[in-house]
Amino acid sequence: MSYLALKHVHLSCVVLSGLGFLWRGLWMWRASPQLQGPLARRLPHLIDSVLLGSAVALAVLSGQYPFAVDWLSAKFFGLLLYIVLGSLALKRGRTMSVRRASFGLALATYGYIVAVALSRSPTLGL
Repeated sequence: MSYLALKHVHLSCVVLSGLGFLWRGLWMWRASPQLQGPLARRLPHLIDSVLLGSAVALAVLSGQYPFAVDWLSAKFFGLLLYIVLGSLALKRGRTMSVRRASFGLALATYGYIVAVALSRSPTLGL
C-alpha cells in the first residue's frame, strides 16, 4: 500500500473513531441501552485497531517515531490520556458526573491530538 493510501486510511479512521466516540458519549449522556449493543461494543475496537496499525505503518514508512519526534511524542501521550478518559466516560466512571466530565475532557484531548497532527507541533505553533 502506498504512503498516500495508508494516510487516507488513517485519516478516515481518525474521523470514524472520533464520530463513534461522540455518538457513544451521547448515548452515555442519555443513559441509552444502545451503548451496550453489540455493534457499539465491537466496531470501535475494529476501527481503532486499523487506526493504530496505520499509524505504526506510517511511522515506519516515514522514519518518524514517538520519542524521536516531539509532535509524535505529544500525540502518543495524548492518545494514552484519551484512552483513560474515554474508558472513564463510557465504562469505568462511577458516577454520571465523573462520566460526563471525562467525556468532555476526552473530546478536548481528541481535539488536541488532531491539532498536533495538523500543526506538527506539540505546542500547536504557539
